[in-house]
Parts: sequence; structure tokens; C-alpha cells
Amino acid sequence: MASFSLRAAEPRDVPAIVGLIGELAEFEHLTHLMVATPEALAPHLFGERPAAQAWVAEVEGRVVGFALCFVNFSTFLAKPGLYLEDLYIQPAYRSLGIGKALLTHLAAVAVERGYGRFEWCVLDWNQNAIRFYEKMGATMLPEWRLCRVTGDALTKFGDATST
Repeated sequence: MASFSLRAAEPRDVPAIVGLIGELAEFEHLTHLMVATPEALAPHLFGERPAAQAWVAEVEGRVVGFALCFVNFSTFLAKPGLYLEDLYIQPAYRSLGIGKALLTHLAAVAVERGYGRFEWCVLDWNQNAIRFYEKMGATMLPEWRLCRVTGDALTKFGDATST
């Protein structure tokens, strides 16, 4: 079984991330909506005022997955939160635990920064992802298809030693 590593994305990763975004768009049957290019994405990750952050997963030096997040805000909690816009792992590498490791890492980032939530959406037809997220402790909000982890659940979610 191949091992993997996670790290914060660097400017050199932008073409690989855009390639993975294309694969995600194909998986979600949304290629008609994809206009992302490395030139369009790079300033939002690494420009003067970044709007998002990304992490990548590597196997043998090759980027095989990514997670892209941004900060949102909860008026009810009066705290920022971390919103996962996209997470994608190439199919050949999905059995390695990369998705779980990325989610756990991002939850830990949210805890470290004092955020009140870590949340994301999932397509209602993606039952494999829904089961995976629920198994990790996320709560499905059926009206929104929004995954939310807060409070003690967020702390536990971000604790890699609890799994």
C-alpha cells in the first residue's frame, strides 16, 4: 500500500489542483460550469489578498488530491468558521485514508484558529460521501445538504489520536 503526505499547497501546485478540479467537475457532471485555469486560481490562493487556502495530498511526489477552504462567519456563534469548498482524491488513491486525513487536518486547523465551525456541502446523490462524512462524525442538515462539526465534536474530529 502506498503512503501519502499532506502539506499546504504551494504556487507550483496550482496546475495540478486545477487538473483535479477538472476531474471533480467530471465526477459531479458539472464540466459545463468549470472555467478554472491556473492563471485564474493562483491569485486567489497566493496573491496579495488570498481568498482561499488549499492543501494537497501527495503519493510518491505526485499530487493526487486536494482540499480547498475559505473562512466564513457565523453570526449566531459570533465566530469565523472554516468552509470546505472542495475535497477530491483521485479514485485510485481513495482507499489510502487521504480523505479522512485531510478532513481531520482541516478540523484541527479550525480548532487551532479558534473557529466555531467546520462545514461543507455534499451532493444528495453522493451516498458514498454522505456515509463517509457521517461515519467521521458530521451531521447532515437535509434542507441544506450541509455538513457541520462544532463544539466537542469539532475538537474530537480534529484529534487524530481519537481515531
